[in-house]
This record gives sequence, structure tokens and C-alpha cells, in this order.
Amino acid sequence: MFKNNRAFSGFAVSDIAKAKEFYIQILGLEVTETNGMLELQIANGSKVIVYPKPNHIPATFTILNFPVSDVEQAVNELSKAGVQFEIYNETNFKTDARGIFSAQGPKIAWFKDPAGNIMSVIESD
Repeated sequence: MFKNNRAFSGFAVSDIAKAKEFYIQILGLEVTETNGMLELQIANGSKVIVYPKPNHIPATFTILNFPVSDVEQAVNELSKAGVQFEIYNETNFKTDARGIFSAQGPKIAWFKDPAGNIMSVIESD
């Protein structure tokens, strides 16, 4: 039934205008707005819907990952644009001072959008 379906993801934000500005100005995404919702155009032809929710409560997990060839470069560029990366200092889960986790798996760094949604840049070939 869904094998050839072009499924897409979506998530909520508390303020569409702030989210739109962040996704365009800071992340450099192509964004369209229709019926009060945003559609993020992702390079591989996928899309992500962002919809307003007045009582939005952000998830406590990563909702969107952006693959990059060099996490350190991405962190540097986003930091210069004002993005603050999450610092984790748990017993078995520590990032460095810039927010980059590299203990196992690919390098990854997490940040939040204006609505508090957790996103990441993750190193990928």
C-alpha cells in the first residue's frame, strides 16, 4: 500500500514567522508557506511540513537530522550565525565544549530551533 508512496515528515512550532526566518536565514533552506504552514524543501526532493501549534511542547529527542560532510565546519558556520549547540555531560554521553559528540558512530552535534525542537548536523559521506 505504501511502497511507492512519497511519505513526508512534519513537526510543530509555536511561532511560524520565527521558524520561517530561522530555517531561511540561519539554515539556508528553501521554504514555502501555504495555508499557515511551512514546507521545508530538502535537497533530495523530500519535504518536511512545519505547522503551528499554540501549546507546542518540544520533543526531548532529535526530530530532524541534517547530514553534512564535515560536522566541525557546520558547527563553526552555524555558531557564527548565532546557533547555540547543546552541551551534554552525562556519564556515558559527553560532547566537547562546542557540542560535538564523537565517542561512537559518526560525529554529531545538536541544536534547537526557535520553538525548542532538537535538530542535528551529523557527519555523513
